[in-house]
Amino acid sequence: MNYRHAYHAGNFADVVKHAVLARLVEYLKQKDKAFRVIDTHAGIGRYDLASLEAGKTGEWRGGIGRLFEATLDPRAVALLQPYLEAVRAENPDGDLRRYPGSPLVVRHLLRSQDRLTAIELHPEDATRLKSVFAGDFQTRVIELDGWLALGAQLPPKEKRGLVLIDPPFEEEGEFSRLVEGLRKGHRRWPGGIYALWYPIKDRKAVAAFRTALKETGIPKLLDIGFEVRPASSEPSLDGSGLVVVNPSYTLESELRLMLPALHKALAVEQPSRWTIEWLAGE
Repeated sequence: MNYRHAYHAGNFADVVKHAVLARLVEYLKQKDKAFRVIDTHAGIGRYDLASLEAGKTGEWRGGIGRLFEATLDPRAVALLQPYLEAVRAENPDGDLRRYPGSPLVVRHLLRSQDRLTAIELHPEDATRLKSVFAGDFQTRVIELDGWLALGAQLPPKEKRGLVLIDPPFEEEGEFSRLVEGLRKGHRRWPGGIYALWYPIKDRKAVAAFRTALKETGIPKLLDIGFEVRPASSEPSLDGSGLVVVNPSYTLESELRLMLPALHKALAVEQPSRWTIEWLAGE
């Protein structure tokens, strides 16, 4: 368990993931009825961009750092606003020093009737996450293997909501765990929205993952790909993806405005691309 997101917080993959996450939460808010968000690999919640870890890689400078300095299409800015407001809430003095992880992005957007369950396995990280949400009755932090949560926490009592599955991909077999985890979760809660994050490093593994998702028979699967450079000769994070199950009916049209703007701001080498593909349904 050597993975620490502190080295990667705020990078291009976080920007795209959290921007889409915010759009999904905003869609859920269109109805008055309460919903729950379950974050299966929640991390520590808040990341210091001036820390030794963040400074060692500097990845945030090519992600949220670039985005904050970019001039974007006003239509994309409007869609990105909920996400950007969550980031600005962590930096009230205007200097970019802290970055919110997915649980804080979600929490910033929740209404009074909505709830967040944030799950983290690593004991130290779970303790830090609990301190972030101390006294917050709308958020429950659980020290647990996120894969187990797909059985134990579903379906939520609210019957509406979203599950974010964002594993660290530091062990073999994470693609297979994603597929099996989704099968398990979808059986228990077929009406929920699921967002599955994955890295684009090994292109063959990504292709096999997408094929395996198609073979699950789950009826509505939207795959979002975002590459910032062409395939590298050595394994590196050339891009990332997010598979959304039961996406909001507005999501595809929103992505077609957001992704070109994000790609223009964040791509570092051409040829690179963003993609939207329905693996099942449309």
